[in-house]
Amino acid sequence: MTTSSRRLVRRHPDELLCGLVSISDRASRGVYADEGVPALRTWLGGALRTPVHFEERLIADDAPTISATLAELCDELGCDLILTTGGTGPARRDVTPEATLAVATKEMPGFGEQMRQISLRFVPTAILSRQVAVIRERGAGEADGAALIVNLPGQPKAIRETLEGLREADGTLAVPGIFAAVPYCIQLIGGPYVETDAAVCKAFRPKAAIRPAAGA
Repeated sequence: MTTSSRRLVRRHPDELLCGLVSISDRASRGVYADEGVPALRTWLGGALRTPVHFEERLIADDAPTISATLAELCDELGCDLILTTGGTGPARRDVTPEATLAVATKEMPGFGEQMRQISLRFVPTAILSRQVAVIRERGAGEADGAALIVNLPGQPKAIRETLEGLREADGTLAVPGIFAAVPYCIQLIGGPYVETDAAVCKAFRPKAAIRPAAGA
């Protein structure tokens, strides 16, 4: 596989290369300020203990543009994780899931199922959400790497809830968020070893996949 001249270079072996994509016709035209990417950046900044580099995009609800953006972030820039926000409802212009599936190597249905379970705690219309998650491989060999692409809701509150999960009044976790599974997924597809702040979102790995502490 030919390496793109635009490929991002990790400043640290464990640095997470993360694409953030907000999909909105009106925000991309400047009708109102985008809230999706700032919400993602803020949450990840508090949840990650691993170094992270963000590549941010604000684009319209247009399937070819969405697919091209996801392919660019994965194939050309080498992102390990790509999170999208917006465009997952039933309206005619909501085409994010279709555009995501169009660039997929394999689908990861558990992510969408869990996001809808979380949102159903608040509104019955959560069943109208069509978020998907997929793996996109960059080439034919394992050394070429891959990216996990996850569609998220459009509202900042819903973004935080689906990533982090829901807590009881005493702070104990009632419903796990999807991000608890993201670090191990990235590890399995050949990406860096991502660590989180357990107080925000405790990453889960099987014991055999946990890296020994330094000096242990």
